[in-house]
Amino acid sequence: MAETESGAGPDSGGTRMADKTAQGVVAAFGQTMKTLRLRAGMERQELGRRLGYSAATIASFEQGRRIPSPRAIDGADEVLAAEGLLKLWKEELERAQYPVFFQGMAQLEKQALELLEYDALLINGLLQTEDYTRALFAMRRPALDPDTVEQRVSARLARQAVFDRRPTPLLSFVMTEAVLRHRYGGKQVLRGQLEHLLLTGHRPNVELQVMPVECEDNAGMGGPFTVVTRLDGKRFLYVEAQATSKLETDPEQTSLAAARYGIIRSQALTPRESLNFIEKLLGEL
Repeated sequence: MAETESGAGPDSGGTRMADKTAQGVVAAFGQTMKTLRLRAGMERQELGRRLGYSAATIASFEQGRRIPSPRAIDGADEVLAAEGLLKLWKEELERAQYPVFFQGMAQLEKQALELLEYDALLINGLLQTEDYTRALFAMRRPALDPDTVEQRVSARLARQAVFDRRPTPLLSFVMTEAVLRHRYGGKQVLRGQLEHLLLTGHRPNVELQVMPVECEDNAGMGGPFTVVTRLDGKRFLYVEAQATSKLETDPEQTSLAAARYGIIRSQALTPRESLNFIEKLLGEL
């Protein structure tokens, strides 16, 4: 799905508690980083110069308003002579960068042998460009604060490492034509997004398919969904709507979803036809 964020809905008490826990992790890391910086007698500007960030960004890390990338954590650990202390936070911070209802799915993506994604609302998060992602977060209501937007954009783009992971997972995406025509962020953003789809669609482990509006049959009328097969063979079904989500492990339901996805693929354009279709849309912009 576009978000592919799983777990309990954000209105549950358990989710609110988990959100606070994640915020606490980020704040604790920031305080640790600040303590080590002060111990080293270093100003924020100097630390930022060494890590390639502004002093304001270092402040946002220390104040728990932004989550640093793994590269930034490694760099800070080395520059501040933390001897691995900051690196110990990397796994917890990685989980904290996602909304609570996405954290489970983020882990599954890393363990996936196969990902089957059907999208009918917007382009899947694993396929999004930075500009397209940023445009989507800018449309959120209630509006997200700038630091949260930056954090969410970075987190979504980081998920795309799945394309280069070894062993290489099999990735299949079927999306409706309407998804490809929505000009979220404007014409230039969509142009860059379609170009990115063409490049990604030529990867040997990726199949992109389009369900054209003229298609008279579509087994995906129940809405977007994702089927994940883990490296150990266990299969999961994920569905999401209005910031609520469900991760299903029942073998009957996951098998039916996989079968449904197979029908959807047979109804859509072939991968080769789909890439030609995307090229045609690109030429119309």
